[in-house]
Amino acid sequence: QVQLVESGGGLVQAGGSLRLSCAASGRTLSGYDMGWFRQAPGKDREFVAAITWSGGRIYYADSVKGRFTISRDNAKNTAYLQMISLKPEDTAVYYCAARPTWGAVPAPLLFRDNEYDYWGQGTQVTVSS
Repeated sequence: QVQLVESGGGLVQAGGSLRLSCAASGRTLSGYDMGWFRQAPGKDREFVAAITWSGGRIYYADSVKGRFTISRDNAKNTAYLQMISLKPEDTAVYYCAARPTWGAVPAPLLFRDNEYDYWGQGTQVTVSS
C-alpha cells in the first residue's frame, strides 16, 4: 500500500505560481510511475502530467505545456508539480496518483486515471482573475 498526501495548494492571482508536493509513505516511490490529475467543479477529472519511475519520460496535457513542470525525488519519496503563469482555468482540485511500474509502459496508459492504483486526497488550487 502507498499513501499519498498532497500539499502546496492555495489561492493565487492569475500569472502567479505554486508548487505542489506529493509525499508518499508505505512504499518507496521508485517502483511507481506518478501522475497529476485535476478536477474542476462540474467537470471530469483530467490528466495534467505524468513521470515514469526513473524520471526518464515525462508527459503533459497540452493545456499546461510550457507552464507546468513535473518532477520527482525518489530519495525523498516525493513528487512535485511546479506551476507558473497560472490561469483562472487552472482552478481545480489537484490529485497525485501512483501506479506500479511494470517495465516500459505505453505513454497513453499514463494519461488514464483508471491506470493508477493509489491516490491522494487532493489539494485545492484557486486562481483569481
